[in-house]
Amino acid sequence: MRKNDRKNDELRPVSIERGFQPHADGSVLIAMGDTHVSCSVTIEKSVPPFLKDSGQGWLTAEYGMLPCATHSRIPREAVRGRKGRTYEIQRMIGRSLRAMIDLSLLGENTLRVDCDVIRADGGTRTASITGAALAVRDAVLRMHERQLIEKMIPLMPIAAISVGLVNGIPMLDLDYEEDSEAQVDANFVMTGDNRLIEIQCTAEGQPFSKDEFDDLSELATKGISDLISMWREAE
Repeated sequence: MRKNDRKNDELRPVSIERGFQPHADGSVLIAMGDTHVSCSVTIEKSVPPFLKDSGQGWLTAEYGMLPCATHSRIPREAVRGRKGRTYEIQRMIGRSLRAMIDLSLLGENTLRVDCDVIRADGGTRTASITGAALAVRDAVLRMHERQLIEKMIPLMPIAAISVGLVNGIPMLDLDYEEDSEAQVDANFVMTGDNRLIEIQCTAEGQPFSKDEFDDLSELATKGISDLISMWREAE
């Protein structure tokens, strides 16, 4: 039995607080179990040089962990330099969020997303994507209110979740302890209509079968469907 008598296909308790950072153009504090991430969006009235005079907007993301987010203090990356893992995660967040919006409708504006992990207990990148997607939605609404865009841009609901094989058992939404013991761990990013944006899936020891992957995919689809329902409830 998992912690708190959680079923193998059950999410950890999820809570979402919108407007967590009042000075941001969109912000969400998302908690999934003991993983808490602050997701904020800043609207910048400019674009990178490669998009200048194109009429198209841009979305980019940054990710980091606060020093005391884990059991032992993490040195600030502003001091020691960013790790490859950080770049890999923030690129994943950016790719995922760009899939939810038609950038050509943004005008020459940039949505700059910051995901800061306050507490880490597994699934920080997936929680960041799910929370940041909601923050982006609020930022786009703010752009419309400020008349930075002529009309509200259609947005594709997206969410992300982790799954894994722990002692041969498929499990949804792994915490740190489960993730550290998993023989296979995966991160899925999907849309509200069950289309895939990204899958990261790795065997930590022995290879795994297609049937086992299908079991993980089915679990991820269920978990993301549950998260997307929260998106719709927050509309």
